[in-house]
Amino acid sequence: MNRKTAVITGASGGIGMELALLFAAQGYDLILVARRVERLEKLAEDLGKMYATMANVIAMDLAQPFAGEALWKAISAITPDIDVLVNDAGVSDTGDFAAEVPEVIERMIHLDISTLTMLTRCALPGMIERKRGRILNVASLAGFQPGGPRMAVYYASKSYVLSFSRSIRRELRGTGVSVTALCPGATRTGFEETAHAQDTWMFRWRKPMEAREVARAGYEGMQRGKSVVVPGLLNKLMAYSPGLGPPAIALEINRLLLSKRS
Repeated sequence: MNRKTAVITGASGGIGMELALLFAAQGYDLILVARRVERLEKLAEDLGKMYATMANVIAMDLAQPFAGEALWKAISAITPDIDVLVNDAGVSDTGDFAAEVPEVIERMIHLDISTLTMLTRCALPGMIERKRGRILNVASLAGFQPGGPRMAVYYASKSYVLSFSRSIRRELRGTGVSVTALCPGATRTGFEETAHAQDTWMFRWRKPMEAREVARAGYEGMQRGKSVVVPGLLNKLMAYSPGLGPPAIALEINRLLLSKRS
């Protein structure tokens, strides 16, 4: 019996780890990618015990230049036949742009934009040739916003991911390959700590969703071939509310939400 294979970046925790559990439960073999090799190996071992899943581990820093091409070479050495690509790995930071460390900005752009783009580019030709395949790009509710003062690069990068996913989805119509953008709002993943966003009004104003809920919504939406998945009713309302008024209003609201609590 032929088993399908899914590649998941950012699989060592949060939404990526929850997606790995969902794919394994449905009989997929996995290629798990992240920097934290110990977590990946533990996850691979657990999935093997629970679901008899074959899970290969690739430990790689995807925030480096040309990481997408390097990762694709490592994936191809395992198997040339990928059924699903999940681009979940991402990073952010909170603070005024003029005070940001240049290296942090560079890493954010490489990981959130460049690696996702090139990995998708590498995966598509084989999927098109086989006339089957699914790509799930993890964007954000931020992608619908005109901008996010104090998270300027992150908001811009997620707008890119959403636009990019929609565009190539249209290009792929009729090929048997689908692209889905998952756009969660605030989610309890540990991301808020690494992004230094746990002390902002955004995380105080509303309760974050659980990573498991978000992952299931993304998985089910991808399997149904949806273009965009926004988990949660309030998030759906927020996704389309910026179009109801001037961008300046949304920018000011976001500035307040992303400011630190006193």
